[in-house]
Amino acid sequence: MFEEGEHRVSESSTRSATAVAEDPAGLPMVRVENLRRSYGTGEAAVHALRGVSFDIPRGELVALKGRSGSGKTTLLNLVGGLDSADGGSIVIDGVDLATLGENGLLELRRDRIGFIFQSFGLLPILSAAENVGVPMRLRKADPKEREERVALLLGLVGLADHANQRPGELSGGQQQRVAIARALANKPALLIADEPTGQLDQETGLAVMQLLRAVVRSEGCTALVATHDPQLLGLADRVLELSDGEIIEH
Repeated sequence: MFEEGEHRVSESSTRSATAVAEDPAGLPMVRVENLRRSYGTGEAAVHALRGVSFDIPRGELVALKGRSGSGKTTLLNLVGGLDSADGGSIVIDGVDLATLGENGLLELRRDRIGFIFQSFGLLPILSAAENVGVPMRLRKADPKEREERVALLLGLVGLADHANQRPGELSGGQQQRVAIARALANKPALLIADEPTGQLDQETGLAVMQLLRAVVRSEGCTALVATHDPQLLGLADRVLELSDGEIIEH
């Protein structure tokens, strides 16, 4: 999931990921046009995405559904700048990913996108607070600012009293809440989540999805969430379905 792939470097490879379009007002947070991605060659090639196009307005929580192998993770990897498309374009917050080189893509993922994993991805030797603070340490944020932001986010996800506990001392639902707080650490414009409730029971999964719904509103960010749970789909502003490598909007 979200594995690092090879990135295609364009002539504008030195462009900064924070160099947002001069006037992003009115532009969608995510614009995908005619996106194509295949694996393998010849008759054995698997066409994961076949000319996918869609927009996600700012401030929306959009759910992505589709059967296993439909290309959901491939699409999330491409939108998150973790893989390169064979064709088409992706624009995130006014920035065309094709204009970014390796450093620009790293900067984009660090500063503008928050990732939430099904497996939580927490560092077991760190406390909940320390896990949330990792992205801000990577940005060399001021220690006081970091501590205040960590406290605010743990409070937001209902874990203020668990700041000093390590992942192994937390339930699955609590660990996912820490992961959500960590994804929000650098105030991302976009949250990308691949089956974030896949390892949780139905009740806990619903609570986590409701939390995602709440943080999108409170933090003013946009979210693209892959899920197969009908209850969770009902909490989204919009549902996109992948079928045979093509998008169906409901």
